Amino acid sequence: MTVQTIQAAYYRGDKSFAVEPAQAQPPAAGEVAVRIAFCGICGTDMHVYHGNMDARVGLNRIVGHEMSGVVDAVGQGVEGFAPGQKVVVRPLDHCGDCPACDAGHAHICHNLKFLGLDTDGAMQEIWTVPAHVLHALPDDMRLDHAALIEPAAVACHDVALAQVGEGDDVLVIGGGPIGVLVAMVARAAGGTVTVSEVNPNRLAILDKLGLATLNPREVDLAAEVTGRTGGKGADVVFEVSGTQAGVDAMTTVAATRARIVMVAIHATKPQIDLFQFFWRELKLLGARVYTPADYDKAIELVASGAVDADTIITDVSPLADIQAAFEALDASPTALKSLIKVGDIA
Repeated sequence: MTVQTIQAAYYRGDKSFAVEPAQAQPPAAGEVAVRIAFCGICGTDMHVYHGNMDARVGLNRIVGHEMSGVVDAVGQGVEGFAPGQKVVVRPLDHCGDCPACDAGHAHICHNLKFLGLDTDGAMQEIWTVPAHVLHALPDDMRLDHAALIEPAAVACHDVALAQVGEGDDVLVIGGGPIGVLVAMVARAAGGTVTVSEVNPNRLAILDKLGLATLNPREVDLAAEVTGRTGGKGADVVFEVSGTQAGVDAMTTVAATRARIVMVAIHATKPQIDLFQFFWRELKLLGARVYTPADYDKAIELVASGAVDADTIITDVSPLADIQAAFEALDASPTALKSLIKVGDIA
């Protein structure tokens, strides 16, 4: 197989990326080479950019995992995928031999490799991955929209864990990219959703999406939620803000026997009002990544338009401008989801 020269963006530390020529890795047995169309910049990528994950990723890493693309080549023994087919990658490679894997929880494998962090990722024109992490897309799905499937799968996992159903009053604390996706997935599951957010630009996006909002800097959040839910509080609460204020709010607004899902990654250990868990018999659920079923659900919701991709995607930059894209996102009060156009694929 001919070795192809491609362009790849390498994280070099100190908030810097270098776009350089690289050699595409031909797929070995059980692998697939994917020609990348788009790759989203996520919160974890921003942590890398800020140097917070240098010990894990090093200074020569190709990051990126919120991607879409088409199959370029398949390795020996791969079935079900063919060149030209639209795909996304579920970027989790499990060991298959730990207690979590043995219990059927491979997505939280004790030895989990996260592709794009622990290995090189999708900010390159061709990305070679194990075939078992691929999901096929509908032929008519737009590839820029498909780059939202990975974060949408996070939201699908969160909503499934919370068992959101018809008539549940749901509060999402934090209206960033994941919070917005959680809100839309919860609405699709039948929940009556309100989002707590302080950024006026994000509040405007939420309003455009038809989602009810509250600004806790302007109103008493607990009183407003209680009033909107007939006095009982929220049946399901998603903490997506990553702030102590959000953690304080999640127990204050919760109804009796509410389900609270901790979605955000907190930089420091937050203080939690455990008394409320005793008093109201609350449930606290941790949510980390996603299962294959969550990916399938995310594909369905993006394809159907239940996830409004055009509104969530606020800007697209070419791979050559990845440095400027990260700098702009870091400083922007208005961006929600920024994409990198990695390859010239329709």
